[in-house]
Order: sequence, then C-alpha cells, then structure tokens
Amino acid sequence: MNTGTYSKELIDYLLAVNTPAEMEKALRALLTPAEFTEIANRLQIINLLKAGEPQRKIADRLGVGIATVSRGARALKDLQDKSS
Repeated sequence: MNTGTYSKELIDYLLAVNTPAEMEKALRALLTPAEFTEIANRLQIINLLKAGEPQRKIADRLGVGIATVSRGARALKDLQDKSS
C-alpha cells in the first residue's frame, strides 16, 4: 500500500474544495462523526495553546484527557519547529 500517494490524493481532494460548506461536506463524507469531533477538538487545543492557556485548563474546558492536550502541544511544537 502506497500511503504517500494516498496522502497526496487526499490533500489534492481537500484543496479542490471551494467553500466552507463544501469542506464540511467533504470532511463529513470522509470521517466518522467521532473523527470529525476529534479533529475539531485538536484544532481548539492548538489554538488555546497558542493563546497561552495552561494544558490542564484546556483539558477541563474541552473535556479531553491531559494526554490529548500534551499530544497537541507536541504537534504545535513540531509545526513551529518546521516553520522556523
């Protein structure tokens, strides 16, 4: 299985979407409701971390585990390291 090709196809598919409504429709077609919610939560975690919110407060606010927030902090660090 060539996941690199599949990843490129996924990215191309999403980049071809023109409106927020089309993006929501595309994501809901690809993801389960739980996956859609999880991705939305991960984005909120990253946004709250960028705003300086403490990890435990984020976990409480979003109703997620501290491990989920810590994973988001690592992802944010990786994003920041790659953009430097």
